[in-house]
Amino acid sequence: MMIHRLGTMLLLIGIGALPAQSQVAPLAPSDITNIPPDPALKNWSVRTVQIPMRDGVKLNTIVILPRGIKNAPIIFARTPYGAEKALTGAPSNDFRLALPTSYADLAAAGYIVVVQDVRGRYGSEGDYIINRPLVGPLNDTKVDHSTDAYDSIDWMVKNIAETNGKVGTIGVSYGGLTTLYSIVNPHPALRAAVPINPLVDGWMGDDWFHNGAYRQSFLDWVYRMSADKSSKYALQFDRQDVYESWLKAGSVSDMAKQLGVDTMPMFRKLVDHPAYDEFWQLQALDKRLGKEPLKVPTLHVHSLWDQEDIYGAPAAYAAMEPKDRGNDENYMIIGPWRHGQGMVADGSKLGAITFNGNSASWYRQKVLIPFFDRNLKGSADPGIAPVTAFETGANEWRRYDRWPMSCASGCPSRSKPIYLSSGGGLGWTSPTGAGGFSEYVSDPARPVTYRQRPILGTYNPLTTWGQWLVDDQRFAEARPDVVTFVSEVLTDEVRLAGQPIAKFFASTSGTDSDWVVKLIDVYPAEYAEAPEMGGYELAISMDILRGRYRESFSKPAPIPANQVLPYEIKLPNVSHRFLKGHRIMVQIQSSWFPLYDRNPQKFVPNIFTAQKSDYQKATQRIWTSARYPSRIELPVMP
Repeated sequence: MMIHRLGTMLLLIGIGALPAQSQVAPLAPSDITNIPPDPALKNWSVRTVQIPMRDGVKLNTIVILPRGIKNAPIIFARTPYGAEKALTGAPSNDFRLALPTSYADLAAAGYIVVVQDVRGRYGSEGDYIINRPLVGPLNDTKVDHSTDAYDSIDWMVKNIAETNGKVGTIGVSYGGLTTLYSIVNPHPALRAAVPINPLVDGWMGDDWFHNGAYRQSFLDWVYRMSADKSSKYALQFDRQDVYESWLKAGSVSDMAKQLGVDTMPMFRKLVDHPAYDEFWQLQALDKRLGKEPLKVPTLHVHSLWDQEDIYGAPAAYAAMEPKDRGNDENYMIIGPWRHGQGMVADGSKLGAITFNGNSASWYRQKVLIPFFDRNLKGSADPGIAPVTAFETGANEWRRYDRWPMSCASGCPSRSKPIYLSSGGGLGWTSPTGAGGFSEYVSDPARPVTYRQRPILGTYNPLTTWGQWLVDDQRFAEARPDVVTFVSEVLTDEVRLAGQPIAKFFASTSGTDSDWVVKLIDVYPAEYAEAPEMGGYELAISMDILRGRYRESFSKPAPIPANQVLPYEIKLPNVSHRFLKGHRIMVQIQSSWFPLYDRNPQKFVPNIFTAQKSDYQKATQRIWTSARYPSRIELPVMP
């Protein structure tokens, strides 16, 4: 104790003896040094500019330049999703780490990358109109995506000193749409275009509708694009499983009112135009491109399992193909991908399906960059096939002269029907007897889901939205309101390259109905190559038709109750090989919820505003006989 007290006294004496000048100094005015990273360490630089349009509006534009680049072409992307997101890679002095995969590959190949916010979005001035139509009947201004692309390119070739004066446009989804707009009345400096999974016709088979059935899951997208200039807000559903949320709400309009979307301009346009009227027809970009001269070499990029815009790329390619006299300016590549997957790092798998290598990297290095090099750098013709298609099942790339007419060696594809039978069979022989029907009851109170529950919102952080098209379809086969037709085990391989067409006969006890048709590859029950895939039911093509549009997409009409009628659904394009030991399956159902809104199964003027009392059960029959030969016309290759 005495030692402790003595130590304490000495300590106090020592403290008291410190000289005044040794006291702790006061805090500095600021801890901010304002010293940015040394730019000399980076192998790339960024310029942000505001490019003026012909009406005075300035568009926010980011120019990305690899260090030392000169006399280089420009790759130009226009997006509503934020140009700044091109710079959200890992903080790095190396652009190959700092930029998204697609931009990094292009920069490494010697290109200046320019990304721009479309007018009214993020850093750009002006008004944003979703899917702004071209100047004309639906747009009484003097500006559209085509003029904005023209004005931007004109500014770039005059003001970016490092360029050789040649420009290529590129973009995914909405960016694919703006890419296609850039080739309508194109700037002379525009020498190549790559629309990737573009939105082309929002009613026929892209974002908004498929053959008249409304894709209500995109209500979330409408809200994000309408509620704020920079998409800061997302819909707040009342539960994790949105299947229950949609079912509880009632009609699409009921849900829109509940979530505060009902007054947004884009939603009002959807409600006011449920049929394929002039509002949609005049916006159909494939129809416009079919009337335009082919001035810009174009590479259309299509994904076989594009969960958002599976219609657009093949439709745009088909519209432009008659203008390609030398078969050397209108190209298409078909990959085994989801929406936009061809432009990201990993293309080796999708969901449970693997592809024997990184198909996305192969496409960028073997097709995309050589296509740009030929048209923007004057490089030697790389010998890209007019159509390059990945054949799933076999997991091989194929070269074709065109799509879907013939392959490089001159072998024609042909339509070969595979017939449904009332016993649940599927075969190549046309039915000869009286046959019969397969029956199920469709109940809007218990609609068939488009995937296993729980079903998460499109923008839920845990969602696997991008892979739902490759989900195992056994969950649906097990339901009593889904009818299934399956072939015998295949003893020969079956190659498909083109568009399957479902031609079937059906009746309903209601006065309206939806029909969903799925073409499925059934794996062997025991699969030695990958045991976890035993019995897997892989959908290779599926789509929906709203029955009221069976005769006219623009003039809906009630369905005569209990009358057998023919229906036709052009299914999404396929490039697939059914292997020996597999089976071919077809599933048919009358709801696909909550991806698509429910059909009341009672004809009402506008399903958007259907009342709860309008929804009713219906008995559905798929007819199969010599008189009613329900079938799928398959694009079979030798």
